[in-house]
Amino acid sequence: MHHIYETDQAPLPIGAYAQAIEAGNMIFLSGQIPISPHTGELAGTDLVSQTIQVFKNLDAILTEVGCTVSQVVKTTVFLTDLGGYADFNRLYADWVGTHTPARSVVQVSALPKDALVEIELIILKETIS
Repeated sequence: MHHIYETDQAPLPIGAYAQAIEAGNMIFLSGQIPISPHTGELAGTDLVSQTIQVFKNLDAILTEVGCTVSQVVKTTVFLTDLGGYADFNRLYADWVGTHTPARSVVQVSALPKDALVEIELIILKETIS
């Protein structure tokens, strides 16, 4: 049995996928790009503003599924230019705080809507100690 989650506080899917799906005690969040859910447009043209919007989108979905960033166990990050890694990493560290989930960061040649960053999450519903 699984449950699909959706919130209009994050960009609604533009394809055949769910914002998040629960399977057992795990929740998988689809990759979020820096689309403002209010305008449908990219939030800025630079990596910093786009990363901040991605975190806002992820936070909205985390709220919808009843979890917090402290329950994230794996993060996968896609950047179109690893030259911005230091800026991204600073923002990411602020977002996760003292909680440090496993993480992969990869450079890709392109992302939907020419976004500069996309992030997907895996969450464990139980609180991580």
